[in-house]
Amino acid sequence: MTSTSSETRPFRAADLGTLAVMAFSGDAPDGDMPYLLAYSLGDTEGGPEGTSAAIERLLSDNGLPVGDTLLDGSQYPSLPLTLLVEAGQAVVTMPSLNAQCVVPPEWLAAVGERGYAYFLFATRAWPDAEPGKPVDPENLAAFAGDEETLNSAAHVLLPARRLRG
Repeated sequence: MTSTSSETRPFRAADLGTLAVMAFSGDAPDGDMPYLLAYSLGDTEGGPEGTSAAIERLLSDNGLPVGDTLLDGSQYPSLPLTLLVEAGQAVVTMPSLNAQCVVPPEWLAAVGERGYAYFLFATRAWPDAEPGKPVDPENLAAFAGDEETLNSAAHVLLPARRLRG
């Protein structure tokens, strides 16, 4: 007789694969919207499917819903996800990970105007978008605007914080 263990496997950041965060801005009905897109290359032992499962677990463990729910981070002061904007960079922090990226001037202007960024954490792997290499705007739009990407991602309006001097 075979039995399976009901013990949950401990979270391993390595299961997420290579994570990247990309900043861009786009037109919205009320002006320019600053976006942050977090994604994995899917380069783990479990491949894109294993990466997707690991990201879903990370998001779930941190109370971030996946799907079409837009979470307003300003309404959840204990949200374990933060955005720090400083010295031309965006730094996103949550338990088990910390990611940063250089942001373009138009993104900084948009986040300065709004006070927040639209954070999209994709569970779907994007192996074509290698960190540090330019991404064609059409490829970005095709991935970030794809229904599969959007329906399997966490969506958060993330308040921008700055260091106090």
